[in-house]
Amino acid sequence: MQQTFYKYQGTGNDFVMIDNRQQNFDKNNLERITFLCDRRFGIGADGLILLENHTSADFEMVYFNSDGSQSFCGNGGRCAVAFAKQLGVISNKATFEAIDGLHHATIENDIVKLQMLDVKEVEKYNSHVFLDTGSPHHVQFEDNFNDFDIKTKGAKIRYGSPYNEAGSNVNFVKKITDTTFAVRTYERGVEDETLSCGTGVTAVAIAMHALNETTSNVVNLNVQGGKLQVSFDVVDNTYKNVWLIGPARFVYSGQI
Repeated sequence: MQQTFYKYQGTGNDFVMIDNRQQNFDKNNLERITFLCDRRFGIGADGLILLENHTSADFEMVYFNSDGSQSFCGNGGRCAVAFAKQLGVISNKATFEAIDGLHHATIENDIVKLQMLDVKEVEKYNSHVFLDTGSPHHVQFEDNFNDFDIKTKGAKIRYGSPYNEAGSNVNFVKKITDTTFAVRTYERGVEDETLSCGTGVTAVAIAMHALNETTSNVVNLNVQGGKLQVSFDVVDNTYKNVWLIGPARFVYSGQI
């Protein structure tokens, strides 16, 4: 069976995109999903995204990590908006459903602004911060930022207490200025470092504000694959109007 696909990337976080509005793709076939994401035997990607029809929103985004598990992905959401525009589903604005709820977005050229969920709880510990931005995220500073073994250290935290079987994404942070932070992410479901993580940089921006490492409500995040920005408002100790901003680019399309 031939499958038409599109490849997108957002600051190096890359995705196989499939137009599934006709429901031709079997989303229960996890073996096929992991094959398509395999970088040696398939197309290669951090995740696979199905764009589907929705009864009231512009579309639905169904996201799979490269291991076949499902979650929400910020950069994937931004790429889904760009994909929807390429397909003619939207023009410059979008409302779509994802596993964590409804999202709004705008697109101008290749810059996508994606509204994330409100964050009501930021758990502060001695060594780290934990919060959920559509996916769970552990955030901590890393002194040896450029040279440490992120896969080993990230996996130890991801599978360790208190996360255990459910696991958590793990973000390592270095402060650059009062408004700019460098981020490296071990991503759950990929089980390795990714060049970028949208829910991760959102978590870092909010965590840095909660820790008083920044007083700005617009935070710049430098990731391995480029630069992202997160803006938010704080209302009654809740982070609202949270926006993830950055490029989402079409790479190529093909058949497999």
